[in-house]
Amino acid sequence: MLLDGHGPGEPSRSTASFSCVQLGTSAPTRRYRGAVADSRDPAADLRQIAYLLERAREPTFRVKAFRSAAALVDGLAPAELAQRAGAGTLQQLAGIGKVTALCITESLRGEEPVYLRRMLATEDTPLDESTAAIRNALRGDLHTHSDWSDGGSPIEEMALTARGLGHEYVVLTDHSPRLTVANGLSADRLERQLDVVAELNEGFAADGGPPFRILTGIEVDILDDGTLDQKPSLLARLDLVVASLHSKLRMPSAEMTPRMVAAVANPHTDVLGHCTGRLITGGRGTRPESEFDAEIVFAACEKFGVAVEINSRPERLDPPKRLLRLAIEAGCLTAVDTDAHAPGQLDWQPNGCERAARCGVPVTSIVNTWSAPDLLAWTADHSVRPA
Repeated sequence: MLLDGHGPGEPSRSTASFSCVQLGTSAPTRRYRGAVADSRDPAADLRQIAYLLERAREPTFRVKAFRSAAALVDGLAPAELAQRAGAGTLQQLAGIGKVTALCITESLRGEEPVYLRRMLATEDTPLDESTAAIRNALRGDLHTHSDWSDGGSPIEEMALTARGLGHEYVVLTDHSPRLTVANGLSADRLERQLDVVAELNEGFAADGGPPFRILTGIEVDILDDGTLDQKPSLLARLDLVVASLHSKLRMPSAEMTPRMVAAVANPHTDVLGHCTGRLITGGRGTRPESEFDAEIVFAACEKFGVAVEINSRPERLDPPKRLLRLAIEAGCLTAVDTDAHAPGQLDWQPNGCERAARCGVPVTSIVNTWSAPDLLAWTADHSVRPA
């Protein structure tokens, strides 16, 4: 079902019951006729497996198998699900395979699925003290994507996962219109998205859970001349703007430097995203750093109060440590972001925290360690800092 205001082909807000990531704890109890009294919630178990697969950068098709199975389970009456599990006919349903059927059956018996148990046994790498201190100080994530652009999950599911990770806020930053390959949002679609976010925030405020809100935002393309790829009047309505390069990344330094400085100087820019554009691993191959005068660009960031993003995606880890140290020496603010395109990727922030720790980034300079009111005071006026 599409929400009012959605156009054809736009993603709808998920109406399925989504159990937030449990991070190693048991899934909440749900009753199924014919199942044992202490049966688990099979949809929640399937989603947690998908989350852990996303975080581990497993192939998309594998993640999709578990998320699709979870959605199918949500749509079945509990009695039918229990009956099919008992009769061994789950695989007759399109979208349920041998592995997911076994997980559902184990969950209905009240057992932690073996697949989930194995993932939980191997998923965590202990953080060192300095990295953990930065991670524990983070209150939100300023760079995330949903299925409105090139993300894989609805806004609500991304938000619930962020809340489950302990965040107080998450900024939704889907792409701008020029990036058609990523289904970038036109002005009209972005305005409709703002209505959806407002409705979701009403629900979060009333649900009795930990305080949480979705902040409105965009990852806006920096165009060839340094202008931003969205109407200034619309950018002014957003809580936060991440400005990033996605085109002509091999532009000569003499042209790239003023292009980046113009974007940083734009009063709507709050965060400079993945500044070198490099790719160091992953399915898209590798890509060298863009060439620009980093001292000039970071001096502009310091002058205009724009944060330099510490991008936590494993294939980016941008900026390189030498440039991150240069940004810190210049007095720049920073933001440790995931650039998540799926729920499990929201737990990639330790990658950026480790780099921040190694480069001596002051915790107080990381803007997403600030409360939401302090963050919004800064985005409204870059000269403002927490008291």
